[in-house]
Amino acid sequence: MANLQMTGILEKMTGKDKDYRYMATSDLLNELNKEGFKADADLEIKLSNIVLQQLDDVAGDVSGLAVKCLAPLVKKVSEARVVEMTNKLCEKLLHGKDQHRDIASIALKTIVSEVTAISLAQSILVTLSPQWIKGITSPGLNTEIKCECLDILCDVLHKFGNLMADDHEVLLNALLSQLNSNQATIRKKTVSCIASLASSISDDLLGKATVEVVWKLRSKGAKPEMIRTNIQMIGSLSRAVGYRFGPHLGDTVPVLINYCTSASENDEELREYSLQALESFLLRCPRDIYSYCHEILHLTLEYLSYDPNFTDNMEEDTDDESLEEEEEDESANEYTDDEDASWKVRRAAAKCLAALIVSRPEVLANLYEEACPKLIDRFKEREENVKMDVFNTFIELLRQTGNVTKGQIDMDESSPRWLLKQEVPKIVKSINRQLREKSIKTKVGAFSVLKELVVVLPDCLAEHIGSLIPGIEKALNDKSSTSNLKIEALIFTKLVLASHSPSVFHLYIKALSSPVLSAVGERYYKVTAEALRVCGELVRVVRPNIQGFGFDFRPYVHPIYNAIMSRLTNQDQDQEVKECAISCMGLVISTFGDNLKAELPMCLPVLVDRMGNEITRLTAVKAFSVIAASPLLIDLSCVLENVIAELTAFLRKANRALRQATLATLNSLIVAYGDQIGSSAYEVIIVELSTLISDSDLHMAALALELCCTLMTDRKSSPNVGLAVRNKVLPQALTLIKSPLLQGQALLALRNFFAALVNSANTSFDTLLDSLLSRAKPSPQSGVAKQALHSIAQCVAVLCLAAGDKKCSSTVDMLTDILKDDSSTNSAKQHLALLCLGEIGRRKDLSMHANIETIIIESFQSPFEEIKSAASYALGNIAVGNLSKYLPFILDQIDNQQKKQYLLLHSLKEVIVRQSVDKAEFEDSSVEKILKLLFNHCESDEEGVRNVVAECLGKIALIEPAKLVPALKMRTTSPAAFTRATVVIAVKYSIVERPEKIDDILYPEISSFLMLIKDHDRHVRRAAVLALSTFAHNKPNLIKGLLPELLPLLYDQTIVKQELIRTVDLGPFKHIVDDGLELRKAAFECVDTLLDGCLDQVNPSSFIVPYLKSGLDDHYDVKMPCHLILSKLADKCPSAVLAVLDSLVEPLQKTVNFKPKLDAVKQEVDRNEDMIRSALRAIASLNRTSGGDCSLKFKNLMSEISKSPTLWDKYYSIRNE
Repeated sequence: MANLQMTGILEKMTGKDKDYRYMATSDLLNELNKEGFKADADLEIKLSNIVLQQLDDVAGDVSGLAVKCLAPLVKKVSEARVVEMTNKLCEKLLHGKDQHRDIASIALKTIVSEVTAISLAQSILVTLSPQWIKGITSPGLNTEIKCECLDILCDVLHKFGNLMADDHEVLLNALLSQLNSNQATIRKKTVSCIASLASSISDDLLGKATVEVVWKLRSKGAKPEMIRTNIQMIGSLSRAVGYRFGPHLGDTVPVLINYCTSASENDEELREYSLQALESFLLRCPRDIYSYCHEILHLTLEYLSYDPNFTDNMEEDTDDESLEEEEEDESANEYTDDEDASWKVRRAAAKCLAALIVSRPEVLANLYEEACPKLIDRFKEREENVKMDVFNTFIELLRQTGNVTKGQIDMDESSPRWLLKQEVPKIVKSINRQLREKSIKTKVGAFSVLKELVVVLPDCLAEHIGSLIPGIEKALNDKSSTSNLKIEALIFTKLVLASHSPSVFHLYIKALSSPVLSAVGERYYKVTAEALRVCGELVRVVRPNIQGFGFDFRPYVHPIYNAIMSRLTNQDQDQEVKECAISCMGLVISTFGDNLKAELPMCLPVLVDRMGNEITRLTAVKAFSVIAASPLLIDLSCVLENVIAELTAFLRKANRALRQATLATLNSLIVAYGDQIGSSAYEVIIVELSTLISDSDLHMAALALELCCTLMTDRKSSPNVGLAVRNKVLPQALTLIKSPLLQGQALLALRNFFAALVNSANTSFDTLLDSLLSRAKPSPQSGVAKQALHSIAQCVAVLCLAAGDKKCSSTVDMLTDILKDDSSTNSAKQHLALLCLGEIGRRKDLSMHANIETIIIESFQSPFEEIKSAASYALGNIAVGNLSKYLPFILDQIDNQQKKQYLLLHSLKEVIVRQSVDKAEFEDSSVEKILKLLFNHCESDEEGVRNVVAECLGKIALIEPAKLVPALKMRTTSPAAFTRATVVIAVKYSIVERPEKIDDILYPEISSFLMLIKDHDRHVRRAAVLALSTFAHNKPNLIKGLLPELLPLLYDQTIVKQELIRTVDLGPFKHIVDDGLELRKAAFECVDTLLDGCLDQVNPSSFIVPYLKSGLDDHYDVKMPCHLILSKLADKCPSAVLAVLDSLVEPLQKTVNFKPKLDAVKQEVDRNEDMIRSALRAIASLNRTSGGDCSLKFKNLMSEISKSPTLWDKYYSIRNE
């Protein structure tokens, strides 16, 4: 039946009626697109012949449909048939009639795009390559045929270039000869064709092509058009092959710079093409172009203002408005010349400079000194398209500044942020001039610059707000303004309002609020939404505090309220506008509620109504949270009962974000309005929130427990509330406390819960205590996690303190009784008892309990390590509760009990760490004794002891920096390597994220510690690397000046050193031990940290090869941080990675294909899986980088991954994380 139908279609396709032929061809296309369509040998021949015949149909729409038929037909017929069709089409292209040539070319391109099978591609290439070469090189063929052949060949080479390796040299020679063609179109298409070929040819052939092109450029007497073509060829080659072009820069860059500077005044294209080629070198070959960067920078800055036909008379700055207006009027009559192409040179220079900025973060400070003033000056560019490129280049400079200095606090005048701040007045002055221009595009660009400036330097415009207001007003009020301009102006306004002190704006609120409120009424929803967001910031600025001192906010309350209310009550509008209106109204009510008492009964029910709508529900809940937190105590009596009921119901919803917002909002409402809410409502809330307390979502559990505490501590809570908590929440809390995942906010909330519960009605302290202690008993099925014991101990401590001194004292007695029973069968009870005593002792002085320290220290004799550790913890923490009594005891014990020193040092560490956190100081005599003791243990053979000593010294340094820093520095020259390592680690522990008084004292001495990175002992070098890593993470500004000297020394620590590898003879077999492994791992982790805080000091190109490349092929522990570094570099410095991508593929390929031994244990298998996923994560980052397709090896790796189901599944899940 199907064959009969097909026969009918084929007959109609040959009919005389054009409409019949069209419909029949359309039917054929539908049949071919069906998945189940199959054709026998005879039908294949008929189909291919009829479709080729239809291509020549006199009716254009029929031949067009025939081309569409080719796409599915290629997949439904045999390879032989496809090859036959391509042969016929190629013959038609080369020797057919002129009117059939175009359609034959389109048909061939269609077939090429649809071929996926390698075998079919090879068959086509073997047959047709000679014909295409002939079509390109034959002198008798006309230009059109050559152009069509070049177009098709370009597509073929791009897709199947690597399959044509045998023909590469012949093709290259044929194409290079066409660069001499007199026809510009042929030369242009040849350039594209050679670029497509270049990505798959060998380095030798690439060198040959480059040498020939450079030779032509150096030839005297070459025609200008040929020179331009060959310069374009150079640029296209570098774009196509990327870093592989690097070795040829020495031959090409000087030639291009020479052409750029020596070209005749009218040869703008020559300069443009030269600058474009240099731009591609900067982006594609950042490693090899480094030595030419300074020269290129000066070249771009020179040509950024290249305008030989125009005399600039705008050098003089003036603030006179009339002169500004005059200039604006004159700008319409400026010199124009349709033949003036100098703007192309300026545009190319701007883009080349942008490439330099993007590819060289380490020269950012130099760019601010040399390029920034020039860019600001060129904001006055007369050609609009060039001006946009100047703006974009400046934005790249700002973005790179943000990337490089993220999280840094500038301390010196060479910092990019500090240098940028000095230029702000000039930037604002120049931008203000642009905001007065008539061009919409110019004003949009100007606001883009301002936006980026505020993002990078949030508080930089405080002194310039007044001068910027007119530009904002004009952008929002002018009838000629487009929506795009208004959106840009509003986004900038929002950013500047959010990032500056409110008082800065108070003089300009009237001028600013009027156009913003008008924009709220705009028809286009994106403008309205952005205007509402600005209103939100405006509300905070107008009344930054409830007192409202210094500014009368009242005239603005009702205009803002009315504008937002009109949007809030309008149902027929976009969701984004609805949500913005709700959020903004929440802010308005919370900030101006005392001035809107008459309006609240009308407004609040609208917000409640929005809570009932699924689309706006979450936003409305958050709005009520803002209102409830207002210090104005807004009167919610008209809606409070409904709001509580709605919110309680939301706790059952599946939407996680909604439940989180609901818990927070309920908490705020009960704190502020608990006296207006009935206890029955509390009981319902408790029932609902009890289901949210589990370790499957600790953040949710913390919010639920916090709400529960609020309910219990409310004055109106009835006994029924306490009963509901005991019955519903307590069982969940007692289950949660055993979770090994419990920590942070959830653990804090759980501690507060037990403290609140013991004071709640009808709740017995003894029952609660027994419930907690019973959680520590291991069940027959499973033990109790170590973290769970610590959690239980903390909750016991807060429970005792909340219950009062009497209960606390009796509990301490009970716990010490457990310790006195030295039976080895109750180790779990003893473990918990020690932790509980430590937690109670940290919070309360236990000196009234005689000899408690002696009882605890007896546990140091336990055969169980966890008991000894818990005893050490307990002793240190009870000393925190009473330093004067217990600290001398610990110090005496350390002196007299040699065997217990490690545990006693841990006790001392607990004391010192707690004192440093609480900013408490020791007595001078205690400090001297502690230091003497600690320094005596610096040379201990036990690494554990040295680490504890180092942490103690570091934390004391935070308390007594003036004493400690000189003492530590003195020991950096100690003959004992362990002492040198210990003092460096001590410095590491003294560097914390928050500012400390030690920072200023340590700053001049840092090099004494960090330069130990070149110490002859590996332990000392590793200590210095770890310290450098901590500095880079917590206080990068302290070390930036040392990095030029430190980085080469750090990189040296990443190299595998044979002298640190030894063989241990274990009798039956030998075991290789790599003593340098930990050092290499630490060094790479340090580099990873430096990339976050000191990117402007790191030259990625000099690090990636050989150091990172070596690390990617190292041990598992080294590969993991190397994969992270590679991912980071691919995101932050893509050009540096692309420059050496080929060399990085092999170690990555080896890693993803590695198979553990058949007898490997589960841990080895799991580690290998982690390593493969880590490598795939790096590969995914590389694949996101534009330009990765230049590397044939990387393309092959991606192809290999896509063909392996196991690897592809892992890669796919990682890519979508």
